[in-house]
Amino acid sequence: MRKYALLLLVFLSLHFSGQMVTETEKLESLCRVWGFLKYYHPHAAKGNLNWDKQLFQKINELENITDKQSLNNLYSEWIENLGEIPLCRECSVKDHQEYFLKNFDLSWIDNAQIFSRDVTKKLRYIESNRNLGDNHYFGKGGRKIYFRNEKSYGSEFTSKTVSLLELFRYWNYAEYFFPYKYETDQSWNTVLTEMIPKFLMADNTTDYHLALAELVAKTDDSHAYLFSKEIYSTLYGSRKVPVEYSYAEGKLVVTKINKTRPKSQNPLLPGDVIYDIEGKTIPQLINFLGKYVPASNSWGKVSKIKDKLLFSKKDSIALKIERGGQNLEITTKTYIVKDIIREKIPVPQKWKFIDEEEKIGYVNMGIIEKEDLDKMFADLKTVKSIIFDLRNYPRKTIIPLSYLLLPQPSVYYQFTFPDTGYPGKFYSRKNVTGRKNTEYYKGNVIVLVDENTQSQAETTAMMLKQHPKAKVFGSNTSGANGDVIIFKIADLDTRFSGLGAYYPDGRETQRIGIIPDVIVKPTVNGLQNGKDEVLEKALEYIRTTE
Repeated sequence: MRKYALLLLVFLSLHFSGQMVTETEKLESLCRVWGFLKYYHPHAAKGNLNWDKQLFQKINELENITDKQSLNNLYSEWIENLGEIPLCRECSVKDHQEYFLKNFDLSWIDNAQIFSRDVTKKLRYIESNRNLGDNHYFGKGGRKIYFRNEKSYGSEFTSKTVSLLELFRYWNYAEYFFPYKYETDQSWNTVLTEMIPKFLMADNTTDYHLALAELVAKTDDSHAYLFSKEIYSTLYGSRKVPVEYSYAEGKLVVTKINKTRPKSQNPLLPGDVIYDIEGKTIPQLINFLGKYVPASNSWGKVSKIKDKLLFSKKDSIALKIERGGQNLEITTKTYIVKDIIREKIPVPQKWKFIDEEEKIGYVNMGIIEKEDLDKMFADLKTVKSIIFDLRNYPRKTIIPLSYLLLPQPSVYYQFTFPDTGYPGKFYSRKNVTGRKNTEYYKGNVIVLVDENTQSQAETTAMMLKQHPKAKVFGSNTSGANGDVIIFKIADLDTRFSGLGAYYPDGRETQRIGIIPDVIVKPTVNGLQNGKDEVLEKALEYIRTTE
């Protein structure tokens, strides 16, 4: 029997050694192994090795490898040369934390189509005896981690090897520390497969940056961005049509004409509806640019892209517009931004009475500060309804505001944060706000939201929803919640969400957003007539509710 087993083992070994391996398969497996060892292997995680140099060496060694047996010999020897790993008794100790495991996936280690039994065994041993102490490549500040000790190679394209390093860095950052990896449209595994050839094809700075932007966009996270002057000049340009506008129904509605230096006559008028720019409809432009713009959902793409649509590299652009029931084609000049004169907008009131007679109060959550809350509440606590406008970004007012509005402590959301001792795993914890308060606000709490309601604004909306008479009006919020991790990739500023945030019952808000009780979206007609249709719908509700 042992003879047959030995023959089978020899047969499988010969079969495996004869299997060819593609360039992408080699690099994909290297990215995974390099990233795993970086965070799990005690010697690599402690910073005892020049880990970038190790990658450069392995990329060069891969050039002479054509079959899977040779590939595994390389990995096996590499792991052995990293040094002996002592047994970790603490690694097997079970704790009582509540884990969130939707992101955790080391099943690639057991992929027999790529890895030999020997390599799989070595990698699983490292997992079981992983680094538990301080990690050279990331630290923890509060509940979230931050990346550190990464060498910069500049933002210019220098070599395909360095380009691959930046791809591998970013992919592994998200693989182990992005809380919403499991929610991306495209499996994060296939993102690596797709992007490797694109990074190999990039041979200049512009294409390199565009590949990086496409990679970042695949997080499907409105918190994410990549700041690159190269991308801005390539995709958008530095000149702009001198108008203000809003977006509705797939079109741009001009709301204001700005003056310019030198003065010139603008063919556009307030109320004009732009539906075509240089031969492309607004949805077509958003779809094209969306490949490079990270957003949690379609309305998030619109929110991020719409303000850039009237930028250009040319002195003028051709537009198709609707005006007074007619379709017109016009050409309008563009200006560098410093030559566009924008009038100062009066600072809005932090809170006010919309109608003192009907006892309706209004609070602008984008400008009210924590120290204003007591005075605001003293002024408005006797009104029938308070409207909290969250179509903006609030100023850390959640906790003190909850003490004034809520009758008792409430779990308003739960969050997940990374386990630094087991990269890829996250802990789960619930957040409570409010306090026992018999003097809480007894009237209607009306919340206004839209695609600009993001992150802290969404968490604030979740708190306000705990009020017994809360009602949310508007459209789905951004769908990007949780503190961000800010870092650099290829020496360019970037970031993504660092903590996961969920409803108290575990339902996702990421990518979905806060779903209003009453859906109201701006319309072209409403914008042309200067209406705030979301606010009007809320007022209609208040006036018809006992």
